[in-house]
Amino acid sequence: MPKAIFGTPEGTRDRLFSECRDRRAAQSLITSLFKKRGFTEVITPEVEFYDLFGYVPQESMLKVVDRTGKILVLRPDSTTPIARVAATKLKNSVFPQRLYYNQTVFRSDIGNLGNDAEIQQCGVELLGAAGVKGDAEITALAIDVLEACGVQNCHIELGYPGYFKALAADLPADADTLEQIRESISTKNFTALRAILEPFGNEKAAKALEELAFLFGGPEVLDRAEEISSDPKAAECVKYLRTLYSELKMAGRGDRVRFDLGMVSGLNYYTGIVFRGYAEGAAKAIIAGGRYDNLTASFGFPLPSTGFAIYVDDLVACLPPARLPRIKAVIHFASGMLDEAIRELETYPAGEAELSPYEEREKSLKLAKDRGAEYLICFGPEGKEEECLEQA
Repeated sequence: MPKAIFGTPEGTRDRLFSECRDRRAAQSLITSLFKKRGFTEVITPEVEFYDLFGYVPQESMLKVVDRTGKILVLRPDSTTPIARVAATKLKNSVFPQRLYYNQTVFRSDIGNLGNDAEIQQCGVELLGAAGVKGDAEITALAIDVLEACGVQNCHIELGYPGYFKALAADLPADADTLEQIRESISTKNFTALRAILEPFGNEKAAKALEELAFLFGGPEVLDRAEEISSDPKAAECVKYLRTLYSELKMAGRGDRVRFDLGMVSGLNYYTGIVFRGYAEGAAKAIIAGGRYDNLTASFGFPLPSTGFAIYVDDLVACLPPARLPRIKAVIHFASGMLDEAIRELETYPAGEAELSPYEEREKSLKLAKDRGAEYLICFGPEGKEEECLEQA
């Protein structure tokens, strides 16, 4: 007989009771809002072909082998499979298409040690919508999701990786050095950034890249971004962010918007703005998204697209703790009275009553007291009886 296994694999864990309830409640709020905004649900396979995720480091993916020897992975991302769906199953549809998902992604890499390898996400993809109007719709929805869930002191940070690319193009550095610079800016590793840029002396691009890591805050960040670079492509990025901010401000959401021009995602499918959602009590971003106009083109069907994902468990963790409803009644029933007991149970809100599995009334009474119930309700040959219980 094999040795019993009592633990769970690295990066996974059991979730019980209130944690399950709070996750489901958040998912319900989020997906209800998605549906109100015209998004339709899609579900993609948990297992996909390994080659589908060429932009994801292979050490980040959990792999399996099918019976033919093909390498498969547990999906590390939902956006790419949905892009595949759009380019195949929805190719003859009318665009734009608004799609949402509520599913798990799986990631297991060195940078994720100690974190969940199973990551529950709710997200949206707006496929076939180019420009500011699409980005404004999606960014406003991200803000509204946080507020609908009751997240305290939340905000969205907007960035534009094209600004970094414009500055980096003027620096005489090789690809490996530019990647080190990008990583240092993205992680706000100021010491490492200075060390990498030191050999470039007084190069204007080097000075601008060094300051880029500090360009986060309110709208004044955009003023400074214009001052440190005269590159036309960099100026276009700043202009676009100003236009998007103006739309969000006129929509009454400007107070929830900040900027981080050093937000340079490692996922190379982003082509326009990127954004992150933050909240009081969260150790990291609880929303991540942006524009990815070239992703569906890799499946032979170009579509301008934008979207975001919500890290559901991280969102729930920063919400005020909710109280479990108190058990109001335990229902004891005699043989032949199951239907009456069930009908009584269904008159209570979910979680506020339960059936007793015991034959003896005394055991049902003890169960009711242990649960802290207000009443013991009994169904027997003489009908329904109700006993009020005094709780300490």
